[in-house]
Amino acid sequence: MGIRHTPLALGEIRPAGWLGRQLRLQAEGLTGRVEEIWPDLGPDSGWLGGPGEDWERGPYYLDGLLPLAHVLDDAALREKAAKWIEWMLASQRPDGRFGPETNDDWWPRMVALKVLVQHAEATGDARVPGFLARYFAYQLAHLPERPLTEWGAVRATENVLAALWLHARDPDPRWLALSELLLEQNADWVGYLTGEELITGPATVFEHRTHGPNVAMGLKVPAVRALLDEASGREAGVEDGYGRLTACLAALDRWHGQVHGMFSGDEWLAGREAHHGIETCQVMEYLFTLEQSALAFGEGTLGDLAELVAFNHLPAAFDPEMRAHQYHQQANQISATVAERRWTLSSDDANIFGLEPHFGCCLANMHQGWPKFVASLWMRSADGGLTAFAYAPSTVRTRVGGSEVTVEQTTDYPFEETVRLDVAVSAPVRFPLRLRVPGWCREGATLTVDGEPHPLAPGTDGYAVLDRTWKGGERLALTLPMRLRRERRERGALGLRLGPLVLVAAVPESWRPLPDARGLGEWEVTPLGSWNHGLYLGDGLENWPIRRTPVPDVPFAAATAPVTVRGRGARVYSWRVEDNSAAVPPDSPVPVGSPLGDLRLVPYGCARLRLAELPTVLPARR
Repeated sequence: MGIRHTPLALGEIRPAGWLGRQLRLQAEGLTGRVEEIWPDLGPDSGWLGGPGEDWERGPYYLDGLLPLAHVLDDAALREKAAKWIEWMLASQRPDGRFGPETNDDWWPRMVALKVLVQHAEATGDARVPGFLARYFAYQLAHLPERPLTEWGAVRATENVLAALWLHARDPDPRWLALSELLLEQNADWVGYLTGEELITGPATVFEHRTHGPNVAMGLKVPAVRALLDEASGREAGVEDGYGRLTACLAALDRWHGQVHGMFSGDEWLAGREAHHGIETCQVMEYLFTLEQSALAFGEGTLGDLAELVAFNHLPAAFDPEMRAHQYHQQANQISATVAERRWTLSSDDANIFGLEPHFGCCLANMHQGWPKFVASLWMRSADGGLTAFAYAPSTVRTRVGGSEVTVEQTTDYPFEETVRLDVAVSAPVRFPLRLRVPGWCREGATLTVDGEPHPLAPGTDGYAVLDRTWKGGERLALTLPMRLRRERRERGALGLRLGPLVLVAAVPESWRPLPDARGLGEWEVTPLGSWNHGLYLGDGLENWPIRRTPVPDVPFAAATAPVTVRGRGARVYSWRVEDNSAAVPPDSPVPVGSPLGDLRLVPYGCARLRLAELPTVLPARR
């Protein structure tokens, strides 16, 4: 297992380049304007003292709005978040309870605790530790007689993270006792996901352990357990935690893993087929789980997985300008329309791009993905160093060993192969700098320091360590060669990847505004051409041209995708529509009489209509 990490303070990492533009789209889109257009987050919200929605939606929204405000250093967004924070802090009663008096559920307060921790990290607000201590004392007194139920009983890790944050600042043994109690009342996620009870196909009835976002949160149990064991002095538990997490991930991949690297969950776990979807809440919570797990375990593989989610599934959940979102996204998505599909549970509008398709939880919870990813790009290692968890254009400014350290990351990664790091320090300082070398290029990656080749020897944890005295002015260039790779699927079907990007066959899109649209707009997306193509591999993937262009102002738009690959393929006429989605791909290779032609392959996150899992074709001999 790798070295333990802690997060940098919220706001010490700021996005730049294409990533900065993406977060600005979010700030100018639904996140920045949702209070104006959705009553559940308007002035009547129960989390602002009003008579409106009083459960999870206010805290969910703030869990993304607040980090977005701080990573962008946006005064208007900070002011927008401040009224929620101030109401929350002022709502605490003498016995420690807080929040709307009309709802006493433990669950939404778990999200509110995450918000308050982030607020304290960003601002140093001295009120927060005492506030948490009073509420945790209340929980200790009342959880035995009023234990966690329903959503709280499968999501208690969020509460434990806040208790451990307080314990690190106030080493009162009560906060460890509370953490133990919360985990005792939480579902046995490791037992379920690695045992015989794990469902092996699409769920047909509701059960909390098959709900996609619950599973994504439940995967946090090994990391939270390890953090609690470490705080309690039980080192053996820390060592075992990563093995438990990988066992859970392997079981999910076996029964529910999809071609793009996530597990299905169109409300409920749904098996491996590419027409089943993934809920936007699930994307957000899985990414946060990977970030928290990396803090506990320090394994580079978790950064590989986080990049896969952030660069593919996260942008795919929204329209390119982040004015609308989907409830479900499909790996093979040939239309996004109001129509009946084979979801495990959802309404007919679940995959349109709109304000509140199917249900409002995703509109409340969609805001945390990008800003928390930015806040996790760098982490502080237990030996006082800095670790690059993920790569994207950004600048980190923090203190290391008494010196002000700035690392500017200039790159168009993941759309290019080279990451340039410029180091500045206020005074010479020695510390280890850990650079993640992704598993997909472990053998071919290269590093230069001030233009000179430097040995790059990643350890078993996937990190290469530069332990030296930094004098300032050093320029590092890390090159991560990206070659086309195959992802094998059932019946001989294939997916393709290029570095951390999932490549898809782009289907030409027509965006059709819906009448009486709510919010900033609602759209159906329909194909402007055929979609049923297969891959021809006879020429060899290595011969498919890769074209890179500057990342545009809107980074994830289909027409201006910054990476395109000219693949080869042919129509597969036997592959048809079934229940308004692409049917299961036919057995490969498919004999075809149709002519070979070019296929435009683009990153998954750029294409709202796409084929991520395709059959291979065998052309007729001529």
